[in-house]
Amino acid sequence: MNKIWLSSPHIGSKELEYVKEAFETNWIAPLGPHVDQFENELAAYTGVKYAAALSSGTSAIHLALILLDVQAGDYVICQSMTFSATANPIRYQGAIPVFVDSERETWNMDPNALLDAINFCNKQGKKPKAILPVHLYGMPAKMAEIRSIADRFSIPIVEDAAEALGSTLKNQSCGSFGDLSILSFNGNKIITTSGGGALLGNDKARINKARFLATQARDPAPHYQHSEIGYNYRMSNVCAAIGRGQMDVLKERVEQRRANFDTYSQAFGELTGLDFQPELQDSFSNRWLTTITISPDISDKVTNELIRIRLEQENIESRPLWKPMHMQPVFQAYPYFGGSVAEELFKTGLCLPSGSNLAKNDLERVVSLVRSFWQ
Repeated sequence: MNKIWLSSPHIGSKELEYVKEAFETNWIAPLGPHVDQFENELAAYTGVKYAAALSSGTSAIHLALILLDVQAGDYVICQSMTFSATANPIRYQGAIPVFVDSERETWNMDPNALLDAINFCNKQGKKPKAILPVHLYGMPAKMAEIRSIADRFSIPIVEDAAEALGSTLKNQSCGSFGDLSILSFNGNKIITTSGGGALLGNDKARINKARFLATQARDPAPHYQHSEIGYNYRMSNVCAAIGRGQMDVLKERVEQRRANFDTYSQAFGELTGLDFQPELQDSFSNRWLTTITISPDISDKVTNELIRIRLEQENIESRPLWKPMHMQPVFQAYPYFGGSVAEELFKTGLCLPSGSNLAKNDLERVVSLVRSFWQ
């Protein structure tokens, strides 16, 4: 049986044309015309003024925290239910992550828990330096509520839109809601540059500073001179060439992912105890991954883990939902606010194969195996 991946790269012919151009012009090193064009295309698509193409989404978060002057001992509020790359850069800076629970309507940062976390930080005499919400699996978070709270306390937002390129909230693109926002182009994302990310924002000085720091903070001089600590975080011209080709088909990739979700939704709609990640009325999710939850009340023979194991036996990749950060051994000692929503989602959730290149017969295989648990 052929391997069915959770979300594999989907590359076409246009990417190769741009890469070939990079080779023919010998723009192989970091930076180059494709980087400039890719940044312009990302900014235009998301509706922000400026973008810096970087080596990863993680590096984008790290630079965002540096630009916001996050230092050792500072508090940064972070959504608990996310991939560790959202939280790790907080510790790079020696800062203290304060984790918050999810709400049930989008599975993203709970505004009520956010407010509790801010009040906790303020009582310690330290206003949080940043708030890090995430658009989980491409589903827009409740950004209006989160922004209202952030503005009330004058706390900047670093929007983690790593999984949400192509998603919108009230027709505004994810990646444009933060004071600084980040994207990821890892191999499994909605579009890929093989590895890469971007930092987005409307403050020209900040994005220029990010580019400066990302190229080893080299001062303008004929020799190598450095007045600040720098990082090797810039995207290569070759990777940006791939990204430009991917941008050409982004709309199609979103449509293909949403079509996968529609197939699953129609096939599982009547199955007792199986639910999908909700999509609110004003939200449009790219449905990067189709995610389900299985009620623990159905039967001990129908669980997310038993389904995952069965799929694995059939050479099909699926994964549990992100294990919340406050449950991770490396982060267990840090503050957490909220209830048990994220924990419940982790215990009952499963990500199904969702690639934009998922063949129809492979999708039918997945559907048939999942449905078999109810038959």
